[in-house]
Amino acid sequence: MEHGGLLFTAFIYLVAGVCAVPIAKRLGLGSVLGYLIAGVLIGPHVLHLVGDQTDVQHFAEFGVVMMLFLVGLELQPARVWQLRGPILGLGGGQVAGTALLLCAAGLALGLPWQTGLAVGLILAMSSTAIVLQSLAEQGVLNSQGGQSAFSVLLFQDIAVIPILALLPLLAVGAGPEAAATAAAHGGANEMAGWQQALLIAASIGGIVVAGRFLMRPAMRFVANSRLPEVFTATALLLVVGVALVMQAVGLSPALGAFLAGVVLAESEYRHELESDIEPFKGLLLGLFFITVGASINLPLLAAQPLRIGLLVLALVVLKFAVLLVLGWLGRMPRGQPLLFAVALAQGGEFAFVLLGFATQSHVLPQDMAALLVLVVALSMVLAPLLMILNARVVQPLLAQAATPGAGAAETEAMPPQAHPVLILGFGRFGQIVGRLLLANGIGVTVLDYDAGQIEVLRKFGYKVFYGDASRLDLLQAAGAAQARLVIVAVDNPDKRLEIIQTLQQHFPRAQIMARATDLVDAYTLVGLGVESIYRETFGSALEMGVDALRRLGMRAYQAVRAGRAFQHHDQSTLRELAALRHDQKQYISRRVQLREELERRLRYDLGDATLTDDRAWDAMPPSDPPPPGPAAPSDVTPLPSAPDRPSKG
Repeated sequence: MEHGGLLFTAFIYLVAGVCAVPIAKRLGLGSVLGYLIAGVLIGPHVLHLVGDQTDVQHFAEFGVVMMLFLVGLELQPARVWQLRGPILGLGGGQVAGTALLLCAAGLALGLPWQTGLAVGLILAMSSTAIVLQSLAEQGVLNSQGGQSAFSVLLFQDIAVIPILALLPLLAVGAGPEAAATAAAHGGANEMAGWQQALLIAASIGGIVVAGRFLMRPAMRFVANSRLPEVFTATALLLVVGVALVMQAVGLSPALGAFLAGVVLAESEYRHELESDIEPFKGLLLGLFFITVGASINLPLLAAQPLRIGLLVLALVVLKFAVLLVLGWLGRMPRGQPLLFAVALAQGGEFAFVLLGFATQSHVLPQDMAALLVLVVALSMVLAPLLMILNARVVQPLLAQAATPGAGAAETEAMPPQAHPVLILGFGRFGQIVGRLLLANGIGVTVLDYDAGQIEVLRKFGYKVFYGDASRLDLLQAAGAAQARLVIVAVDNPDKRLEIIQTLQQHFPRAQIMARATDLVDAYTLVGLGVESIYRETFGSALEMGVDALRRLGMRAYQAVRAGRAFQHHDQSTLRELAALRHDQKQYISRRVQLREELERRLRYDLGDATLTDDRAWDAMPPSDPPPPGPAAPSDVTPLPSAPDRPSKG
């Protein structure tokens, strides 16, 4: 019966996640909020499908450990060292400022200073799981606000250890029983402070040394077995082992996992580790969010709705204010302090652990801890909504203030353009096209969906408007009906298709030139009837091939002619192959035939066997490589290259 109950519980969790998350994503609420809502529904206070979540939540928190390990794999040690300023400055300022303000609020409400300080330190924590997941989903994790939030989260992970050591001491003034508990807690650790510090340093050093000198040979040994499941087990063993070591010395398991990931960031097995850990991380994080939702005490909320609502609002507003000031003092660009503040203005998963420990140490009474658990959980539910509101409403309004005429409310300020070219997307691809046209005196109108990028571009004198290029009203205001060319250079393929379909439906006379990510994407654009398609890596790869022919001894004009022949052949066969792409057998057969035709054409153009006879290559006198010469003409101050954004215009 016990096994049946366990299976049924697992079934309920899976059904809740599979049903709720796609619906939430479809409604634009994000996966985190979907999991939280699912947890509320299946919890003990609504559908009564699952009971107490404490044990499951402790297991699910391992998803946070795996997430920090994967984040560490993406960061090289040099990058972490560069973040030391934000980690110490922003992180220390956030924890200290929030704790002191909350302590002052507690004193004003009549709480002892020990209780107020304990509450302040506990509520200063933010949710690593929710923040990183939401930032990643919105594509802003690598922005300055996102990176600053990540730095603060790292500091919070570090701060958990001294907070755990401090909490029992705060119980000393609360009565004889609390003093005895604090003394017992202190006696449980027989090591002196310097001994414990030495042990922690030795553990961290051991992880670094093992990661650099032991893990690579071990992984090479496992990889040679060519058994994927064994490598997956090794990856899990690594994360679990590091977490246990950190827990044994009193450090945060998530912090240890992050450190292990950083050490292995330059390993040749990094991508394999990522692909093996990712599914487990996603499942455990989803389980964690569900348990948070299920742990919300709805009867307590129904009994004291006003009081709890005011406490949640006070917590979010106070943390938001502290973070906003820190972002302003950190001189973040427009919009980033708000992103930074909204991302971290909630309680965190470590608060549940600290509240339980504070109750055991008699720092907080049981009823107060239960109330704070509910406040933290509700603030975590509120966090994804605030981030969605910031991304969809607040950031566009800030962009409008910085860029008159950028949004729907000010489309009249974007005059019907007389410019012959409309460029949609001004990242690393669109910038090159736009700069070339502007350098030749051709006017362009540009739409982009990154407010920070627009602000930078305008400093260089580029007239760029903010907006989602798939919106009909913005296309009309930008002059799509009058433009001779519309260049679709957004980076996301799905958004690109949506824009092209809108243009074809409402501006049938527009000549569309579209960026394609790869050959498959180009086939899709062919299916839409787009005439001018440009694969984003094709030109540079072809240029490299021509240079390779020259360095191998071919005359320059022959190499250039071979490159042009290859380009003409590729473009002339694109539509024929696009029509065959769904029939794999015919597609492969025709591609082989076309490749042979190209080889015969190139041999004919060269007039000798130098391309097929290795001895002819050996006999051919090597030519000097092309001289370095001056670089291609460019602006005196080049525009910063914008990274691809997942769904921006």
